[in-house]
This record gives sequence, structure tokens and C-alpha cells, in this order.
Amino acid sequence: MKKFACYMLLSVCFNLNHLEAKEANIKHALVAGGAGFLGSHLCERLLHEGYEVTCLDNLLTGHKKNISTFLNNPLFHYIEQDICNLNIPEEHYDEIYNLACPASPKRYQADPLHTLDTNYVGTLNLLKLANKCNAIFFQASTSEIYGNPSVHPQDEIYSGNVNPIGVRACYDEGKRVAETLCFEFHRQHNLQIKVARIFNTYGPKMSPDDGRVVSTFINQALEGQDITVHGDGSQTRSYCYVDDLIDGFRKFMNTEKEITGPMNLGNPTELTVLELAEMIISLTDSSSSIVFHKLPQDDPTRRKPNISLAEKSCGWNPNISLREGLKRAIEYFSMIKEDNQ
Repeated sequence: MKKFACYMLLSVCFNLNHLEAKEANIKHALVAGGAGFLGSHLCERLLHEGYEVTCLDNLLTGHKKNISTFLNNPLFHYIEQDICNLNIPEEHYDEIYNLACPASPKRYQADPLHTLDTNYVGTLNLLKLANKCNAIFFQASTSEIYGNPSVHPQDEIYSGNVNPIGVRACYDEGKRVAETLCFEFHRQHNLQIKVARIFNTYGPKMSPDDGRVVSTFINQALEGQDITVHGDGSQTRSYCYVDDLIDGFRKFMNTEKEITGPMNLGNPTELTVLELAEMIISLTDSSSSIVFHKLPQDDPTRRKPNISLAEKSCGWNPNISLREGLKRAIEYFSMIKEDNQ
């Protein structure tokens, strides 16, 4: 009974705020995973552009602190809910963004079955909602679609080299089937979709303990701990600063209906993991040493996006250099470190 009363109160407050926005002819976006790293940056960008924004997050990997500065904004609504059990107030959305899935191996391998459910059941629920609203649907896919690639750099026509039964498959194959769902809704229901394959991204609001290489290296360097490089460090990655990526999201969403993707979004500047570790040690003026650990199963040896489609279709190119972006990320993690002391 209490749960029903809370839901009704949420619906009343939500609808009152929305009526004001509707009268002002403001676009309404739903961001699933909106309290996460990328999702919170996207919510901020949309609010800055004058959108009404509903953030949906189960806080499995997202954090309320990421959206704390928006909570008093009358155009921002937060609903704590899992997209696998979608039950939100009846509402029209102009745009729906699906960013609701753990993105680091540490997090998505913690509960592989839920990761699979999120990518299939959750994506299906959001696609049905988008179809009902006739909303533009944005799917946050991933460079993990390409697995351990035999083509370099990776372009969108490459179908990938994924191990379907490995420990990373819950995420890799989950994202692949999510793309399939998007394109079936596009073909069968003429739903407008935008499927972005996101390459490694970093910046403020990353969780310090998410296990991703940039956040791990920065925090180890700030603590003076050993920098843990897997393998011999010769594997390559390409790192995109979060502001550049969000620019890519918005430019992609504003393209013509015919441009569906999949579209690579990432920074094509490639360097080895060992080079990244050395750069972070230098930028933090750390006394950390580099130590080498066993390479995880199915860890890609090379990763670099071909972004010619994004350049041609969206006029998008990342602008922030790795050195500048790392300085900003280091400043953010240093601030967190000071706050926790």
C-alpha cells in the first residue's frame, strides 16, 4: 500500500512539473543510466540545452552524487528503477537514451546474468516505450562489439571477433543483441534509432573503484601505489575525454532520420597501456613503480576507432588532447581524495 501511495505521489509531482514544461513546448528526454558516468554528463548537457530530463537509474553502478546538482531543477526528474522492471509514470518522451549497463569488466562480470538481462530485457522495454512515444532512440553500444579485432583500426562494417562463451561475453554479446533489437524495431516499426559504438572514455564522475584503466592508474599514482599493468603493456587503447563524447552523442542525435549507425565514437589517438601509465606517473609527479600482472581472458590487443563515418555524417571530431583530458581527470580524483581525508 505504501509503495502504491509513493508511486501515485511521484506521478502527481512528475505530471505537474511536466505540464509546465509542455506549455513551454520543451523537449522531454529520458536518460536510462542517467546517474552513471556518461549518463550524468548527458543529463547536464540536455538540461543546459533547455530539455526536460527524466533520469532513470537503479544505482547499481550509478551514484546519486553525480546528479545532486540537478535535483532541485524543476526540469529534472529522478526515478530509481531498473529498466528490466520498467514501470514509470505514463509520459511522452521525444528522445530516449539507453546508457543503462555496467561498462567496466569488474562491474559487468560481477553479475553476468543481470548484465545480459539489462542488455536484452531492459533494452526491449525501452524500445517498446520509444515505439509507443514515437521517440528517437539512442543506444549506447560499445567497441567491445569488435572483441579482439583482426581488423585495425576498427570500422563499422567489421563484424568483430568475439568469444561468445568467455567471461566478457555477457557484455560483448549482450551489447550485440541490443543492437539487433534496435535494428529490428527500426525495420519492423520504422522507429528512429541512433546506435553509437563507444570507445574508451574517461573524465570527471568516473567511479574511482570501477576497475577501468584510467581511473585505476590515476588513483594508484595519487596514492603512490604500484601501477598495475596487465600483460606487458604493449596492448593499445584510444581514450576519449567525456565532453568530446557527449558532443558526439548530441551531434549524432541531430542527424537525419536515415543515419542510424552503428557509428564509432571515440578518439583515434592510439597508445599502449604502458605509455598511458608512464604519462599518468609524469602528470601526477608520482613515485609509483609499474608492475606487470597476468593479462585477463579475451583482453583485446589493439583498439582504435575509425571515425570517418562520424566525421562525414556529424562533422564530429574529438578536440581535447589526452594530456589535457588526463590533467582534468587527475584534478577531479585529487579532489575526491582530499574530500575523503
